[in-house]
Amino acid sequence: MKHLAKVLVAASLAVCLVACDDDENNSSSSSSFNVQVGPRPFFLVDDLPTGPLKTELEACKEKPLRKSDFSIGHRGAAMQFPEHTKESYIAAARMGAGILECDVTFTKDKELVCRHSQCDLHTTTNILATPLASKCTEGFTPSDGTNSASAKCCTSDLTLAEFRTLKGKMDAGNSKATSVEEYMDATASWRTDLYASSGTLMTHAESIELFKSLDAKMTPELKSASVDMPFDGFSQQAYARKMIDEYKQAGVSASNVFPQSFNVDDVKQWIAEDPDFGTQSVFLDDRVYADDTFEATQADMDQLFADGVRYIAPPMWALITLDANDQLAESDYTRFAKNAGLKIITWTLERSGPLGSGGGWYYRSVTDATNRDSFMLDVMDFLAQDVGVEGIFSDWPGTVTYYASCKGL
Repeated sequence: MKHLAKVLVAASLAVCLVACDDDENNSSSSSSFNVQVGPRPFFLVDDLPTGPLKTELEACKEKPLRKSDFSIGHRGAAMQFPEHTKESYIAAARMGAGILECDVTFTKDKELVCRHSQCDLHTTTNILATPLASKCTEGFTPSDGTNSASAKCCTSDLTLAEFRTLKGKMDAGNSKATSVEEYMDATASWRTDLYASSGTLMTHAESIELFKSLDAKMTPELKSASVDMPFDGFSQQAYARKMIDEYKQAGVSASNVFPQSFNVDDVKQWIAEDPDFGTQSVFLDDRVYADDTFEATQADMDQLFADGVRYIAPPMWALITLDANDQLAESDYTRFAKNAGLKIITWTLERSGPLGSGGGWYYRSVTDATNRDSFMLDVMDFLAQDVGVEGIFSDWPGTVTYYASCKGL
């Protein structure tokens, strides 16, 4: 046993020598973490074909890793931790994410909370296994072999006090389930439930205080309401305003906040009402997939810039394409955005599972070249060096942190 203990201590020290952040400028006075990315980035680097990128990333294996604002924790570290939970956020910070995301929605009593969608409680929490299931907009309906199992539970169905009693779980629902237990037991095989035993849900205000203690910048996303607005007198404008006000009340500098919305009118409101916060607000551009008629143009990008928008954030695949030799190339969307002077952020790395069969939705524009897990490093390198993105959201920030630290981003 003593020998085993010595081996474990030695292993821990070895990990720290590789992964600990020794830069005092990157530590918080209230809570500092050693940056520990775990084995995943090393696995991906090993998987790269021989070439300049592999050589460069291999050379960083024994170097200290540092926190980076280029690494953005998408819902925390949602690949393995229940999204938008305290545990997920802390895991992302430990992996060196310099910016953390709270997707913002509201409860029945109009309190702001962190959830990816106003109506996702049935897949992201244990609500269906609690008495609060009776308050869901739509209760659980089992599959009958023809129709899928279903439920719809919203934050707006609950008061904040009720919301606080729930526990986060990995986001999933079994469409073939005939019982609540089967419906909730649906985590994808490439994810895990190992860290889902105690997912602590958070209010938006609590996330702000946590992120401050983690010395992380903040990127709240104002989610579209699933209920008709105004909701009990709560207008869209008041909703957008309340989100920013909670940062002011917490004494957070506008320079540390990147407010986001898929609704460009929210972004324009922040720009008009509070330029300090508005100047870093991010237009999440879903037009590339939500509108079948949308086609990027220079005039459109120029108009966004003229309206005061400075950051635009489309999905990764909208920024890249393949040339005649199946090599990564910039899309027209990218060229137009850059020509307009827009800064670009993109999403989402480490959300697609194994990439050997094309990569799925996030790689839809480069499917023909997506045939190995390490291709995500090729994509990340192209996005960073050629497209020039400001940051990348990731469900497992350690992968982006390793690259960013190695490249000095």
